[in-house]
Amino acid sequence: MMNQAISHVDDFGVIAWREEGVWRISRLAQTRDLTSIMDQLRAQQGDGGSLILIAIDEEFFLIARCVGRNMQMMVSDITYAAEYEIAADLIDMLDLPFPEEDDEPQPGGDIDLLTDFGISAMELEVMSDDIDLYPEEQITALAGRLGFGEQFEQIYDRP
Repeated sequence: MMNQAISHVDDFGVIAWREEGVWRISRLAQTRDLTSIMDQLRAQQGDGGSLILIAIDEEFFLIARCVGRNMQMMVSDITYAAEYEIAADLIDMLDLPFPEEDDEPQPGGDIDLLTDFGISAMELEVMSDDIDLYPEEQITALAGRLGFGEQFEQIYDRP
């Protein structure tokens, strides 16, 4: 397994929070350490909490949200738990069954975590299943839907 403390070139993540009704975002330095991700969410509590969007390699994405003491997380495809420690850690933390080798790709966790922003669990499932989109394209679309697409585009450095 790879060392999670290393910054991964093909990962991209942001943390977003609202202050006085305006979205603020910052790039995440650490994208594969679940404890660090949770700590950052808890530390950056704006109006209505904070959320994190992360694209891992060109494979899958994670969303995490913290409002007060309530932590919610999802992964776009649970089958990556067999290949990526961050996905396995998330599956374990959410107490989901570890995927079997022949399991179909599917999202897992709190897939309704963005419902109050107008993004339903069904929409996240459809997005997760879209094999024509890379994870960074999926989180870019989410940032736009959530209302901080322009700020996201400013800090997203494409290869």
